[in-house]
Amino acid sequence: MKASILALGFATVASMAAAETPVLTVLTYDSFVAEWGPGPAVEKAFEAKCACDLKFVAAGDGAALLARVQMEGAQSDADVVLGLDTSLTAAATATGLFAPHGQTWANTLPVPYSDPDFVPYDWGWFAMVYDKTKIATVPKNFEELAASDLKIVIQDPRSSTPGLGLLLWVKAAYGDKAKDIWAALADNIVTVTPGWSEAYGLFTEGEADMVLSYTTSPAYHLIAEQDDTKAAALFDEGHYMQVEVAGKLAATDQPALADQFLAFIGSDAFQSTIATTNWMYPAVTPAAGLPEGFDRFRPAKSLLMGADEAAAVRDAALAEWQAALAK
Repeated sequence: MKASILALGFATVASMAAAETPVLTVLTYDSFVAEWGPGPAVEKAFEAKCACDLKFVAAGDGAALLARVQMEGAQSDADVVLGLDTSLTAAATATGLFAPHGQTWANTLPVPYSDPDFVPYDWGWFAMVYDKTKIATVPKNFEELAASDLKIVIQDPRSSTPGLGLLLWVKAAYGDKAKDIWAALADNIVTVTPGWSEAYGLFTEGEADMVLSYTTSPAYHLIAEQDDTKAAALFDEGHYMQVEVAGKLAATDQPALADQFLAFIGSDAFQSTIATTNWMYPAVTPAAGLPEGFDRFRPAKSLLMGADEAAAVRDAALAEWQAALAK
């Protein structure tokens, strides 16, 4: 009887302790929380500092995050959203669902970036990635790609931030001629996937000659797999940049923890995980620098629209893309 009472007492104490541990819920995209992504290392490092339970919830690709937040509104269980980018921040701000972050740490992005509601955690250049052993003539721009018989796989701009980034890339490079580029590219496109992971998987399985990814994607194969067969095609019209960000939801019931997490994003403990797990450039260069081979494909020209400009052209760019692929 005494043993049973003692066991019950221990269970009650454990239950009370668990109930008292605050939970911070971070809504993010699938690849961030994969076992090879930054999520596991970030979770371990932050929990060591916060005396809390950091819970990641995956919701497809980046653009799907905003749709989910808009649908759930103030009833969302999330405290922080991590995985939007500057093509979506104007729309995210317009929802009124995000609160000012109040952070003062400085980023090391190659372009000026400041937003009262969102902090950057990484950045990169979009690129068409290919296998050097399979492609002899590499296109130098979208026009040459469209004129080739190369097959590509891209992501849906309605659910994927890389997919939306591609629309803005073509628009920034070609302006009013973007619709002509899409019309010419239509027969090169094998398929359009909901997110990056599906597209990259099709490429590595040999289903396409090229995939929309990042200039840093070949570094993964080189560093993690000792495979030097992958490369990024450098286009002479320039490469569009992606800046990925995190923001605190105004309705969070853990505002202090959310602020602590946004501050943690700027720390070396977070930033040092990015290069070799998310395979992007850290928003703050880590103390140890970047791994060897990480910076091999660096565009000569960077393209990036401001958040308001990206929001202003998004619908027109999407309509041009849809019209070209519907033919």
